[in-house]
Amino acid sequence: MQPAPLQTTGNDPDSALLQRIGNGDSSAFEQLMRRYNRRLYRVARSILRDDAEAEDALQDAYLQAYRSLSSFRAESSLGTWLTRVVVNAALMRHRKAGRMAEIIELSAEPDMEERIDTQFSQQEEQPERAALRAQTRQLIEARIDALPEVFRTVFVLRALEELSVEETADTLGIPEATVRTRYFRARGMLRDALSREIDFALEEAFAFDGARCDRIVSHVLGRLNEAE
Repeated sequence: MQPAPLQTTGNDPDSALLQRIGNGDSSAFEQLMRRYNRRLYRVARSILRDDAEAEDALQDAYLQAYRSLSSFRAESSLGTWLTRVVVNAALMRHRKAGRMAEIIELSAEPDMEERIDTQFSQQEEQPERAALRAQTRQLIEARIDALPEVFRTVFVLRALEELSVEETADTLGIPEATVRTRYFRARGMLRDALSREIDFALEEAFAFDGARCDRIVSHVLGRLNEAE
């Protein structure tokens, strides 16, 4: 006997999923997790800076959220509420591990919102290109990890998850002006860190020492010997 198809699709609004969960439909909660997994993992990861810790924190948060869904009053969006639960779970894990949160005194910064449009080639990706993209992604992730915590989570929500200033402020419980300031500072820190990496890379670009130098010298000497 074939299992019955789901009554609703992945396009269900959050309210429909909540109703199905309340009626005991376990598949609806799975659908809800898949809908928010990426955002919530990124937020937990921004606080803990560890893949495994972030996964554990996210699992804890989902369990807590499942037990508390009846208390959700829709005063904010479900995504915002879930993000708050994850932030609290990650911070609790952070404190239990004995890691002290980094605190940086913020000075006033100009209100600046920028958008960077990154264009990717539509051509089929070659292995070398794929490897380069993977290295670039790892470099960016490492530099995001190095941001101070108060800036890092704001940056992840604004730049990676593309939440608005208002949504980010509501999620983290901080003023919108603080969101703008921290996002601006985080972008500046990230830009400076990546610029230094590029400067170091440029110094080593088209390197001519090592095996390449030895190979050319050897080939030239060999051809000279042949000509004698």
